[in-house]
This record gives sequence, structure tokens and C-alpha cells, in this order.
Amino acid sequence: MSTAIVTGQPVPGSSLESDLRALGFEVLTAFDAADTGNLLAAVPADRRVAVVDARFVGHLHALRLGLTDPRFPLAAIPGAVTAQPAGRQALSRALAQEASAGGGTDVAVDGLVTALDADVHRPELGSLVATVPADPQTRNEARQAVAAVDDEAVRLKSAVKSRDGFFTTFFISPYSRYIARWCARRGLTPNQVTTASLLTALIAASCAATGTRTGFVAAGVLLICSFVLDCTDGQLARYSLQYSTLGAWLDATFDRAKEYAYYAGLALGAARGGDDVWALALGAMILQTCRHVVDFSFNEANHDATANTSPTAALSDKLDSVGWTVWVRRMIVLPIGERWALIAVLTAATTPRITFYVLLIGCAFAATYTTAGRVLRSLTRKARRTDRAAQALADLADNGPLAGAVSRARRAPLGSPLLLALAGVAVLTVCLFSGVTWAPVVGAFVYAAASGRALAAPLKGALDWLVPPLFRAAEYGTVLVLAGKAGVNGALPAAFGLVAAVAYHHYDTVYRIRGNAGAPPAWLVRAIGGQEGRTLVVTVLAALLTAAQFKTALTVLAVAVAGLVLVESIRFWVSAGAPAVHDEGEPA
Repeated sequence: MSTAIVTGQPVPGSSLESDLRALGFEVLTAFDAADTGNLLAAVPADRRVAVVDARFVGHLHALRLGLTDPRFPLAAIPGAVTAQPAGRQALSRALAQEASAGGGTDVAVDGLVTALDADVHRPELGSLVATVPADPQTRNEARQAVAAVDDEAVRLKSAVKSRDGFFTTFFISPYSRYIARWCARRGLTPNQVTTASLLTALIAASCAATGTRTGFVAAGVLLICSFVLDCTDGQLARYSLQYSTLGAWLDATFDRAKEYAYYAGLALGAARGGDDVWALALGAMILQTCRHVVDFSFNEANHDATANTSPTAALSDKLDSVGWTVWVRRMIVLPIGERWALIAVLTAATTPRITFYVLLIGCAFAATYTTAGRVLRSLTRKARRTDRAAQALADLADNGPLAGAVSRARRAPLGSPLLLALAGVAVLTVCLFSGVTWAPVVGAFVYAAASGRALAAPLKGALDWLVPPLFRAAEYGTVLVLAGKAGVNGALPAAFGLVAAVAYHHYDTVYRIRGNAGAPPAWLVRAIGGQEGRTLVVTVLAALLTAAQFKTALTVLAVAVAGLVLVESIRFWVSAGAPAVHDEGEPA
């Protein structure tokens, strides 16, 4: 329950109180600053409270945007201010200042907002009206302005993400926004729609796993339906302002779970037809995960850097002013909408092998394009990285106790972190393909040492954001190569499960960092070995065990890692201290 305190003399014919009740507020009336302060003090500390000028004229959705968004402790629009429990103290102080300065006069709500000594969120209202008229004439003009704008049309339009891919913008959002409104009017929550999207994708994966043409067609159709629901959940959250920490976590993790489960379904379906494409499925998951880590690392390294400009960025901004180039550039990076549409069509019309070949080629081109652009930006900008950015990159690196010991053994850095990481990856790669049984173990030891030395100094170099993606490629690639070399039925599916579990841990790390909550706890990183520890363990298991035993070991390792990271992740994200992550971000 929320409480709204309407201050000042009621205005005849005003719908303000009924609008506030429609938004779920209990409405109280105050006639001066002292009365407002007394009522504010009487509101239970765990409630949201709003102070609204009785003369307010505006759209219902303007009030909704200003007073009900759960993401911000303090928010305001002209004539109204709201505080969640975390912002109540600041609001009380500001009101006390206003009362002492104005005596028994009415509360000037806009002055109250100015007096707040904390950050106040001010939503973008666009064509919506929110004003406090000073006289009958301006009040009449404001009411005419309200009548001239369709509140519901604005609300429906704003439910759609402002920046999205071509396929989503032109083939999904024109009707998914109406599905979102339908869900809102029936009391459905974004989390319920997110869960429905996951279940639909899992059914699609099950259809693909049948290996029949009918199953493949049904899988393609259901995958698109899942994507429609995936768009709908975010649009429902924006339409009804139902943002939540749990919802952000579910939306972020379920997208990856849906896509990678579908890859597994395709591989199972192909196997039913006598075609083993597990290596392609695992390769597609590795490539897509590494693409995401490139995005995350680059953004974390640069979002708070100073002097963060470059000619390459300026050229990109200039191209954005040419309409058609915007859509071409968004499409060629193969965002989730285009990617899922491609997968759905290829599943229905071709074979899993062809689907994976096209997907791998498309994602490889997209990864090359985006990474090259970011490298150019990094080399041409004179950005100075902050300590926070360096710590975020170190957390994304996911080094464990072995690399940590090497890093602490000698404080003086041996060279560029990126070059050290590249050297370690190069040695590991050569050893993996050498054909000598124990060579990968030696390569893994060298790689672990290089991983530790790479993080001996803060990752503040122009290209040091490439270190975490290199580590992801090295660890995942090692599992893929050794499982492929095992040559036993079931080794690659077990490797797929292990990489999926580790990738979940890395995605979980990203979203904790985005919410300013830091990396997962140190005990968890130690328990699952860190990226260099897991790489070393897998190479040792491959050298010591028979192919059949190695398959079993990969399965056990996958279950153990998945169990640990899932339990800790769920505990964290459903706890009261989890960050309120709601990131429009890039279409991934």
C-alpha cells in the first residue's frame, strides 16, 4: 500500500484524488506545511509516500511515471514528489526545511524537490502533461492540453524499448505491445510472462529433439512465439512499471537458457537422424557466450572512463544520423531477434547441421565486426580507466586460487596484461593440438601462470578489456577440444553441460557487477576452481582417464558446478540485498 498526501486547498472538478486512488494510493489531505509534516511522520516507515500539489493538472500516466516506478528511492514530476522507504529521510528533512522557512503556508512541492539533498529521478514525460497552474486561465489551458493527448497511446508506445533490432522493431513490437496491455489488464506479471517464454522455448527444444520434419517446423514456430513473449515481458514491465530485481534476473538468465537449450534440442534431433552435431552446438554456445563477454567487458571498461572520446566513436555517431545505416549496423551484429528468426527459419526449412553452420558463420562475422570496431575505438580514444572499471574486469576474468597465488607471488608486472594472456592462450592452444597425451596439462599450467601474471597489475590498458573474453575462449575451447578428441559417444553432450554451467556462472557475475554488487563471493570462485583451475582439471582428467571415464568425469563436474552456482545465484537474487538491475542495453 502507498500513501499520497495532497497539499493545499482542493480544486473543484479535479480528478486528482481519484487518479491517485486508481494508482493504488491511499489519499490524505493536508492544508499547510505543518499538517503535511505531521501526516508524513504518521505514514508507516515501510510505505511509499507521495506529496502532491492539490492544483496539479496532468495525465494519469504522468502521475504513474512519477510516483509508482519501483526502481528509484526518490522521483518527481512537476507538482508531485514520491519517496520509497530508502528516500523517506531525505523527504522528511526537505519538508522540515520548507515548513521552517514558510511557516504555516501551503507546501510548494516543486520547491520541496529542489530542497532535497539526494538524487531525484525525473522521468521523461514527452507529450504528457504535468503542471501546477497558477490561475483559472492557465488551469483551463492545461486541461485542454491534457484532452489533446491520448494518454493510453503514449503509454502503449513507451512500452516498446527505445533502441532495438530491426526484426523486433518491425515484426514483433507492432503487436506484442498489445499482448502486453492484454496481460496488464488481466493482472499478469512480467515474471509470469517470462516464465511462459521459457516454457515455450523448452517445448520448442523438445520438438526439435524429435528429429522429425514436423518437429522441426513446430520448433521454429514455437521459438518465434517464445521470442514474442520475451519481448512482451519487458513491454509489460514498462507499460505497468512492474520492475523487480527478480524479474530482471529471470529475464537476463532465461534468454541464455532458452537459446542454449534450443541448441541442445537441435543436437538431439540431429542425433536421432544419425548426424552428430554436438561439436557444432557447443561451438555455437561458446561463440555466442564469448560475444556477450566482449560486450560486457568493453562496456564495463568504458562506461565511466574519463576523456572517453575517439574519432571512431564520432564516425559511428555520424552514421547514426543516416537512417538506413542504423538498421544495417544493428542487423549485421545479429542481435537476438534476427538470430532467433534465422534459427527458426533454418530449423523449419533445413537440417540442424545447416542451421549450426549458418549460425556459426553469421555469429563469427558479427563478432569480428563488433570486436574490430571496439578495438579501433579503444586505440583511438584517450580514455583513463577508473579503479572501478579495472576491478570489474578483474572480476570478469574469474581467476581462481591458483592464478591468484601466481599473481601475488611477485607484485611487479611482467608486461602488458593482454600480451601475457595471449601468450598463455597460445601455449595452451599449441599443446591441445600437439597430439602428446600430457602436453595439454603442461599447457594448462603455463596458461594458469600467465592468467595470474596478467592480473598482477590493474587492467587499465587500452585493450585490457579483451582479457576476460580470451579467458572464456580458452576455458570453453579446452573443454570442446578434449571432449571432441575423446571420440566416445556422450563426451560432447557432457562437455556441453559443463560449459553451460560455467557460462551461467559468468553471466551471473556480469549482472551482479552491473548492479554494483561486485563479483560472486570468493568462496564460490574457490570452490569451482576459477577459470584456470577448471581448465587445468579438465586437461588432467583427459590425460589420466579413459575416454569413457573422461565422459563420466565431465558429467560429474558439470553437475557439481551447476549445483554450486545455481544455489548461490538463486540465494543472492531472491535476497533483499540484490541489486535492482533493469538494463535496456543492447539487444543481445
